[in-house]
Formats: sequence, C-alpha cells, structure tokens
Amino acid sequence: MDASLEKMVDPTLAEMGKNLNEAMKMLEDNQRKVEEENEKKYARKDIPGPLQGSGQDMVSILQLVQNLMHGEEEEETSQTYRLQNVGEQGHMALLGHSLAAYISVLDRERLRKLTTRILSDTTLWLCRLFRYENGSAYYHEDDREGLLKICRLVIHTRYEDYTIEGFNVLYSKQPVIYISSAARTGLGQALCNQLGLPLSCMCHVPCNTMFGSQHQMDVALLDRVIKDDVESGKLPLLLVANAGTPGAGHTDKLGRLKELCEQYNMWLHVEGVNLATLALGYVSSSVLAATKCDSMTLTLGSWLGLPAVPAVTLYRHEDPSLSLAAGLTSSQPVEKLRALPLWLSLQYLGHDGIVERIKHASQLSQRLLENLKNLDFIKTSVEDELSSPVVVFKFFQEYSNRDQTSHAAQASTIQHPIISSERHVYDTFNQWLGEQLAQLVPASGVDVVELEDEGTCVRFSPLMTSAVLGTEIQDIDQLVDCLKMKIPVLTSTLQLREEFEQEVRRTPGLLYIEDLSWPGLGVVRYNYHSDGKNDDKQEKELEKINTELLKKLNELESDLTFSLGPEFGGQKNCVYIGMVTEDLDVSELVETIAATGREIEENSRLLENMTEVVRKGIQEAQLQLQKANEERLLEEGLLRQIPVVGSVLNWFSPFQASPKGRTFNLTAGSLESTESMYISKAQGTGTTPPPTPTSSLSKQRLPGQKVFKRSLRSSDALSETSSISHCDDLEKMDQRAPALSPGQEQGPLETQKLEEQKEVAKAATTDTEATQSDQPLRDCTEAEEQGSQR
Repeated sequence: MDASLEKMVDPTLAEMGKNLNEAMKMLEDNQRKVEEENEKKYARKDIPGPLQGSGQDMVSILQLVQNLMHGEEEEETSQTYRLQNVGEQGHMALLGHSLAAYISVLDRERLRKLTTRILSDTTLWLCRLFRYENGSAYYHEDDREGLLKICRLVIHTRYEDYTIEGFNVLYSKQPVIYISSAARTGLGQALCNQLGLPLSCMCHVPCNTMFGSQHQMDVALLDRVIKDDVESGKLPLLLVANAGTPGAGHTDKLGRLKELCEQYNMWLHVEGVNLATLALGYVSSSVLAATKCDSMTLTLGSWLGLPAVPAVTLYRHEDPSLSLAAGLTSSQPVEKLRALPLWLSLQYLGHDGIVERIKHASQLSQRLLENLKNLDFIKTSVEDELSSPVVVFKFFQEYSNRDQTSHAAQASTIQHPIISSERHVYDTFNQWLGEQLAQLVPASGVDVVELEDEGTCVRFSPLMTSAVLGTEIQDIDQLVDCLKMKIPVLTSTLQLREEFEQEVRRTPGLLYIEDLSWPGLGVVRYNYHSDGKNDDKQEKELEKINTELLKKLNELESDLTFSLGPEFGGQKNCVYIGMVTEDLDVSELVETIAATGREIEENSRLLENMTEVVRKGIQEAQLQLQKANEERLLEEGLLRQIPVVGSVLNWFSPFQASPKGRTFNLTAGSLESTESMYISKAQGTGTTPPPTPTSSLSKQRLPGQKVFKRSLRSSDALSETSSISHCDDLEKMDQRAPALSPGQEQGPLETQKLEEQKEVAKAATTDTEATQSDQPLRDCTEAEEQGSQR
C-alpha cells in the first residue's frame, strides 16, 4: 500500500504521510503507557497490601494467623499456654464449626432434615442431663442474649396487644423486672437498653442483712416491694435469681422465690455456675429447686472446656408463635446449625465424661477448702461446705497492734474512719495476694473479686476455669504451699507498718505518705530544703533527690523492694517499699533512708554552688597572683627587670625567692597557700591522711547477712561460739607443736613460747566465758593437759 501510495503521489507528500503515521503510533504508545502507570498508581495507593496482586498462598495466610494468635513477645507465653490447652473434646467443637459451614451448602430439603435432627437431639440430651423435663432450647453466642429473648417472650405473653400497639401498651402499665443486687454488673442496664425500657423498669433487690447468707436475695423484702409495685399500678414481669452468684457462688432460696412468682404470676429465670451440679448424681436441695423454674441459662463451654460452643437457655412455653415472635425459635435452617458443635462434643464426651469433668471441679474445691481450714489468718466465705463448687477466701488478722478496747464499740461514728482505713488496707493486701497466687500458680485459675460485705477476696471457681486450664490436684497443693509462704510476709508487713510510720514521723528530713492502696511497708518521701526557691525548681530538685535515693537503695544488698509506686494513681517523688519479713530492722531502714537522702542533698548543693564558687575562686586567685607579682618586683628591684642587666646581675648576685603557690579547696571554696606542701616535701615527710570516715549505719554483720536484717542470734549464743572457737584454736595450736622423739626433751625456748601462747588463749577464753557455764573451761583444761603430755 505504501509503495502504491509513493507511485501515485508526490514523494514529498508520501514522506510526510509516513512521518505522520510514526508520530501517531508514538503518541498512542505514550498514551497507553500513561494509562498503565495510572492503573499501577491507583493499585498501590488504594488497595491494601494483602489484597494486591493475585492473592497469597495458604502457608502465608496461616503463618499470619499464627503470629496474630501468639505474638512475638515473650511476655505472652502464659496466654499462649492457655490458648493451646485444647483437648480432644475441644477439637470436636472446632470441627463442628467447620462442618456447619460445609453443611450450609446442601440443598434446602436435606439441610432442613439434618438441622431439625441435630437441634432436637441436642435439646433432648441437655434436658435429660440437667433434669429439665419438657423444655425447649435456644442457642446463643452471648450468654445474656438468652435472658433478653426470655424477657421479650414474657412481654409478648403478658401484653396481648404488644405486637399491634407496641410501647403504648407498656406505657399504660409499666413492667418491672427484678434482679438481685448480687447479680452480674451491668446486667439490668443491658436488658433495659436492648428492650428499649427506662431504667425505672429495673428493680434491684437487696440481699439479706440480718439472717441467712449475705449474698442471697431478701425474700421478705422482695415480697413487700412487689406488693407496693402492684398497688402503684405496675406489672411485675420477671425475676432473675442466681444458682451461684457471680462473686461468691451462693444460691438464692429458689423454692420460696418460685412460690412468690406463682403468687404474682411472674416468670422465674435462673442462672449461675451451680447449675452444672444438676448433672451429678447427688444435688443439693437448694440447686435442685432450679429444675422447677421457667427458664435457665447454661454455659457449657466453660464447664466442660469446649471452645466456641454456644450458651443454652432452656425454657418452658406452650405457644410456639410467641416463641417465634420473641426470637427464641427460627425458621432459618442455617441458624439451627449453632447446636452442631454441642451435638458433636456431647456425643464424644458421653454421660460419664460430662459428669467426670463436673465432679473433678467439685473435688478441687473441696480439696482447697479442707486445706484452708487449717491455715491461720485465712477466712473463707462458702455457702455449703459439703458441695460448694466456689471457694472464696481472704487474708484477715485480728486487731493485734492496737488496743482491743478501742475496737469494742465499732458501731460508733468515731470508729468508722479507723475501720474504713483498716478494711482498705486489707483489701489492698488481698488484692496483692490474689495477684501473686495467680502469677505463681497460673494453672489454678484463681482471681480477685470485690464483694460488697467482705471486700476484696480471692476466688477459686474451678467450674469456670479447670476444664480450660487443666487444673489438677497437685496444682491445688502447690497453691496451698504458695499461700503458706505468703501469709508470714503479709502478717509481718501488717505488723511493721505502724512501727515504720512512727519511725519516719520522728525522723527529721523524712515525710510519711499515707497510701492505703499500696501493698507494702509504706511510702516515704525525703523532704528537700528549698531555701526560698520557686515551686517549679523545688519540684524538680525534689524529684531528682528522691529518684537518686531510690537508685541508691536498690543498689544495697537487701531483700526489700523499692520502687516509684504504681504506674497510675500513685504519689509523685516518693519511695515505695514493698512487702517485708519479720526480721526487718525498721529503725536501721529509716536511718539509712534519711542518711542517704542527706548525702544526696549535700552533693546536690555542692554541685549547684560549684559554678559560683569556682568563679569567685578564680577571681581571688587572679588578685592574689597579681599581688604576688608586685611583691616579687619590689623584692627583686627594678634593675633585675632589664633584660641584659638583669641577667648579669642575677649571675653575680643570684636572687632566691621562695615559691608561693595557691591551692583551691572546692569544699571550703577558699584559696590556700602551698608553703606547707613544699615544706613537707623538703623535709621528706608526708602528712598523715585523714582517717576514712565510717558510717554510723554500718553494723557488724554475720557472714551472708543482708542489710536491714536483725540478727537472730542472741549475745549468749555469740559468747558461747567465741569460747568454743578459742578452745578449738588451742587444740590446733597443740597439734601443730613439733613432735619429739622418745628421749628427746623440749628446749626451754620452745617451752616458753608454747606456754605464752597457751596463756594468751586462756586469757581470751576466760573473758568470753564470764557469763557461760564451766563446760567450755573443762574442755580447754583437758586440751591443755593433752598438750603437756605430748
């Protein structure tokens, strides 16, 4: 085509056409490159890194999941252990989630049959295991969701027009839901938020104050409250009771509560960890009454150690349409697959496996409770000592350091601040005790709980932790051993706190800081003498001195722990002293802190004034040197200052001037003459260096004894030890005497030396035996006789 074009047209036009085609191709190529670069820029800028390209392989994705689960820091090793402690029954539960995803892709008819079979089997098994006959089941992820659905069911049941009129029906007759004050924190508010009800619809029922357990709902008071609500036109709707309170594991009087609910046509819902014991052969009557309630929530995942299995709410209701309206049942087959992990796990464990795990948890509680009864200063709070699966205990010591008569009238208003402060101290100590036990024995699963009456306590609830952590009997024994080691530390620290406070208050330069939330001996601050400085500079100096004081104290070889206190909420510029033992010398500790603080303050003042002192010293030295030069000029004369004449004159008549140097004393800040130094060097004798100052704090210690420790040996024991050591030295001295051959006599010089050594040893022994018995003296005499016979 190009050849025919060149023959038909002018060659010049053909050349122009060829150049135009090349130019257009270049422009098109450039445009294409620009578009590709724009696409690349768009991909790098807006698409996240893991999604770029054609995807990642399975190994890389699993490696990312592993890194996210376990992390790269070594501090997370304990949490990693908990995540990895999944038994074979846990593998079955995890398999159930995978199978549920696979089964969901089946055809609709086959899926419906399979899910119906799984749901009916699981519901029947759970009702038989936990003695709840003719019940239905709702499977949910959040353990509060079951109670929420039950509340909606009761609202639909009691308000017939609720489906049509909605909140207008509730406005005409306000519903009331009753919850124990010992229930889970925030449960009532969560229900009101989800149901769209005001907080006035939630009534918290107090626990017993006079009779019965302090963690059980007050039935008589509840009866009066319900009567008042009925008289005021309200509608009592539902009562939430506990079979094992979240804090102490106590069970409400379910039998009487059920009668009260029947009287006022109320719904009774029960939840709690003690419901697990319904699967055992022997069940206490207080828990067995839960089988008569209208609904109950079971958390099988923690009880049996099954990961990611749903909680189950068993209920009895005759109208399926209302259950569907409340959300307790669903027509979607996929939602019924929530029961598949439980369906697989229950078959794998069997009845014996389920009972064995719950019984093992109860045995762990009984083992710990039996050991706690034999420990002093440990107070337990257990509802039923024969079958309680929850053990709550605390460290408690009777008033020993204070006058017993001052605590006789605890009900008076004057004693309230003292009792409050002492309870705060005990709460702090028990908080520390619970954290230490959880750290030392992580497999025990103990935690710290706040109770309204008892305060801070340590809780052991094996039904919630043992199956997941794999707690065994030896873990409980180890927990008791650790508790035995911590009790003397707690008692000693509690007894020495008051002595430490008194020592600090009477020591000048130290300020005692009262911090009831600090688990230790106490808090002290070294006071800085400001000398008229502003607040900012004084604060900085105070922080500097106390920080250096903390560093110096940590450098000492002691068993004490010195720190800056808690990260949040602590006092600034203070030294926090941790737990101590009974052999602590409090006076020595306080004296050391004060002396170290004074030393740091003096050094700080010296460094602070060093610049000014050196500047004045240099000026004074310049003036004195100038004056000395003038005096030397007058002594030498004017002729000696002329270059040539002075040299000749010095050669004929040398001038000898004594050197007059100056030394600058940094401590005193003054100039001193060096004449004494030259005189001492000329005489060839040096001045005697000052003796090394010895601290008054340094005490003679036994080998291996650390600072701040009182010597456990008495003076008599020390005297006896020194006496025996003298006798041993005497025997060794006799044994080191040269042996004489038969017939060879000892020389007079050797005899005299031996007798002198014996006299010295006897004199030293006599001085130490003044207050002892005569036994060491007889030993020395026998040793002396044996030496003379040799």
